Amino acid sequence: MDLFSPWQLGPYTLTNRTVMAPLTRCRAGEGLAPGEMNARYYEQRASAGLIVSEATQISPQGIGYPGTPGMYTEAQVAGWRLVTDAVHAAGGRIFSQLWHVGRSSHNAYQVGGVAPVSSSAVAIRGTIQTPQGMQPYPVPRALELDEIPGVIDQYRQAAKLALAAGFDGVELHGANGYLPDQFLRDGVNQRTDAYGGSIENRARFHLEATKALIEVWGADRVGVRISPSGTFNDMSDSNPRETFGYLTEKLNELGIVYLHVVEMMAKDVKHGGSDLPISYFRPLFRRSLIANGGYTLERAQQTLAAGDADAIAFGVLFIANPDLPERFRRGAELNTPDPKTFYGGGEKGYVDYPSLAG
Repeated sequence: MDLFSPWQLGPYTLTNRTVMAPLTRCRAGEGLAPGEMNARYYEQRASAGLIVSEATQISPQGIGYPGTPGMYTEAQVAGWRLVTDAVHAAGGRIFSQLWHVGRSSHNAYQVGGVAPVSSSAVAIRGTIQTPQGMQPYPVPRALELDEIPGVIDQYRQAAKLALAAGFDGVELHGANGYLPDQFLRDGVNQRTDAYGGSIENRARFHLEATKALIEVWGADRVGVRISPSGTFNDMSDSNPRETFGYLTEKLNELGIVYLHVVEMMAKDVKHGGSDLPISYFRPLFRRSLIANGGYTLERAQQTLAAGDADAIAFGVLFIANPDLPERFRRGAELNTPDPKTFYGGGEKGYVDYPSLAG
C-alpha cells in the first residue's frame, strides 16, 4: 500500500490515498455562502483521493471567525452545490466538515451579542480577532442540559443540507478545541451532569453528534476528526490516552467510515501536549484511518507501508499545489506557500498557484 494505490472508502473507490485536509480560508461570499471562486479553488484540487471541505458552521451560533461558510441557509446550500458540481465534474470526491466552534468565538460574532456557548463556563486564555480588533476571549455560557438536544439537531439539520448540496459524505469536526472537544476533554469540561465527570459522560456529546450525522448519511459516509495531542484553543486532558482510546472504540462500534487523526505538532510539544501517534489508534479502529500532521511524501509513504494509516491528509501543501498528487507521483518541485494570503482576501494565494500543466 502506498500513496498512489486505490482506496476503498465506504461505497467509493478512490484513485489515491492523498486527502486534502480541511483548510479554513475565510473567503466565503455574501451570506457566508461559497461562490464561483470557491468552486474553482476546490475544482483545481479534485485530483486528491478525497477532499474534506473547509470547516463549515452548522448554525449562526457556531460562528467564530470572519468569512467562514455555513450550512444552514438555502443560499449556502446553493453555493456549496457550485463546489460539489465542480469537484464531481473534475472526477473528485468531497466530504463536508461540519463545525460548531463553541467557546472559540466572541460576542461580536453571536446573534444579539450574547456570549458563546460551551460545555462549561471556562474561557480560552488569550485573545481573538474581532471586527473591533483583538479582544480577550469571553467567558462562555455553559449549555443547559435541555439545550443540548437542540445543538445536536443543528448537526442533524446541517447534515441534511450537506446531502442536498451534493456532498459525498460528512465529517464531524471533533478536533482542535471546538465544541465536541470542549465536552470531551476535562481541561474544559467541569460539568457534573450526564455530560460531565466520567469519560463515558464527557464523550456523550461527541457520540450523539456523530449518531445524528449517521441518521442522515449512514455510517459508511460519515467520518470524524480528532486531535488527541492538540493544545490549540487552550485544550488539555488529564488522561488523553484513556479518553481518546474510549472515544475511538465507541466510534468503531458505530461503524463510521474513517477516523481522521491530527497528530502532535511542534506547537503542541511546546504547550505540553501528550503524543498519541496514529499507530496508537490502529488496533482500536477497524476501518480507514487518516493521518494528519505536517506530513512529507517520504513520511507518508513510510506510514502507509507500515500499515499505521490508510490515507494521509495534507494541508498547506494543497494550498500551494493544486495538483499535489501528480507532483508527488513525478517527484516534481513543489510551489512555495504564501502564509500572508492563507486567510481572507481574493484570488491571490487562493486560485492562482500554478499546476504542472500551467
